[in-house]
Amino acid sequence: GVATPRPFLRSLSAMLTFAQKLVRRLPGRGWLMLAGLFALLVLVDYRFLEISRIVDQRAGDVMLRVKAAQRPRSDRVVIVDIDQRSLEMMNEMAGSWPWPRSVHGELIDHVARQGPRGIAFDILFNETDVYRPEHDAAFAASVAQHPNVWLAMTLNADGRGALVSQMPASVRARALSDPPRDAAVPLMLPLVVAQQPDAMRGGLINFTADSDTVGRHHSLYRDRNGWRFSSLAARMMEDLGRPLPRQEKVLLNWRRGWQHVSYADIYLDSLRQKRLRPQSEFKNKIVLVGTSAPGLLDLRLTPLESTYPGVEILATAIDNLDRGDWLREIERPSMIPLALALIAAIAIGLARNVSANLLGYALLALSVAVTAAAWFALANGTFVPIFAPLAFGWAFYLTASGVAYLDERTQRLRTAGMFKRFLDPRVVADLIERGEIDNRGSAESREITVMFSDIRGFTALSEIARAEDVVALLNSYFSKQVEVIYRRCHHGVLGRAYRNTRSCAPRGCRRDRHVGCASGNARPTGSIGCRPRNRYRHPYRARGRGIHRIERPPRLHRDRRYRESGQPDRRHDQGSRAGARVRSNARCRRR
Repeated sequence: GVATPRPFLRSLSAMLTFAQKLVRRLPGRGWLMLAGLFALLVLVDYRFLEISRIVDQRAGDVMLRVKAAQRPRSDRVVIVDIDQRSLEMMNEMAGSWPWPRSVHGELIDHVARQGPRGIAFDILFNETDVYRPEHDAAFAASVAQHPNVWLAMTLNADGRGALVSQMPASVRARALSDPPRDAAVPLMLPLVVAQQPDAMRGGLINFTADSDTVGRHHSLYRDRNGWRFSSLAARMMEDLGRPLPRQEKVLLNWRRGWQHVSYADIYLDSLRQKRLRPQSEFKNKIVLVGTSAPGLLDLRLTPLESTYPGVEILATAIDNLDRGDWLREIERPSMIPLALALIAAIAIGLARNVSANLLGYALLALSVAVTAAAWFALANGTFVPIFAPLAFGWAFYLTASGVAYLDERTQRLRTAGMFKRFLDPRVVADLIERGEIDNRGSAESREITVMFSDIRGFTALSEIARAEDVVALLNSYFSKQVEVIYRRCHHGVLGRAYRNTRSCAPRGCRRDRHVGCASGNARPTGSIGCRPRNRYRHPYRARGRGIHRIERPPRLHRDRRYRESGQPDRRHDQGSRAGARVRSNARCRRR
């Protein structure tokens, strides 16, 4: 795959960060402002950038392929195919390609006897055969004899070409608006029939590629130097009296099946005295002579295949114009309201605190409904480019969801940091992971191990020591004892750490500046196994890892604050007990 450039990732990260800050500062209007940015992007893209056109093109190709597979084989156009089999079978009789032009003349005479509506060649005859001019003359005579035969031309991108004023009238070049008299056009004419000027009937077979080089349309004409030249399909339909659309090009209505007849089979059957093929095989049909042999390199990129025979593209255009069932297109700018409506709906939903999952499901259902409507329209001959608006809607939804996720994650981390100051970090992590508090009223029994400790003579100590020293001593004591519960006792949980205190105001102190004097018992209590999850063999783990700290508790005289208080060395009692305890969430239903 292609690596994503780092500047693009940095730009995307900066955009998400900016959007996150915007949403945090303006919780309701921030989504609307973000939607405004996307709406501006939609307008700029449809008006100038055209980046989203590729979405309509590629997604539309999928629908065109599905529809083409459902269409039956055409009964109006027959392809006389110069395939690989014909090249091999005709090699002994006509030599290698290109064959003598008289071979094509004989084929024209044979097919014309069956009464076809027309015969067209998807082969260029722009170069004369200097070694076999008699064969060119025979071919020209056959074309001139049958007025329903049309030849192919191409309009080159460069080159001076021939003067339009000197071209035969059968070329049918139309002046647009007072073109120059000496206008020259690089048009590749069928010079093989130059001896018969009336035989130069035909039109352009230039391949019409879209912006992504895929051929989806057929150009009915091309303008050059003030002159207009019709395509081969349009020239045929005009001569046959069929109405033509007014636009420059049409979207082809593809089909998979075409009736192919090998060129060699038709030609060899025409040489037999007793014909083997039916004599009305081409009656009232449009016969298109072309090639699908890989060696002749007439393969194009289309929505159906990457190597689609050019003769089948021309057959599709002729069949569409003859039936009048080419696809009508809805202009892309007319889809702007749909894109803006999707973005506005998602923004309003987010501003009203609608769940992102609910919005995603709604957008998915709407996308399915819009796609179904587009498919119904395509089945009735109209292509609606709805995929770019859907892409904009999903892009806005994913961007907004990403911003909302980052904002929620930031708030969750901030909340977790606050609660970790008062609760065990693993309890907080468990609450965040579950996303709710266990509100079950039922109780459950669990095996837990409880470790408790108590300072000896704490009441007497609190009466003679300063309140500040007592509080500092307790903080140091609690920190050491809690360390036993958290680490030594295999991930235990601190149940409570409390002390019996009373508030007093020392003599000589103002009431508003009094300090709290602690007295009573200081007792941290920890448990293991009750929360956040059950621990296997927790009594043995707790005792095995923490009992050495319980049997050898730190002496208080090692603490600097205790030594400065002048008190004798005091110990504190510790112990642990394992057994069954009932865990419940005792509360009232309302506060």
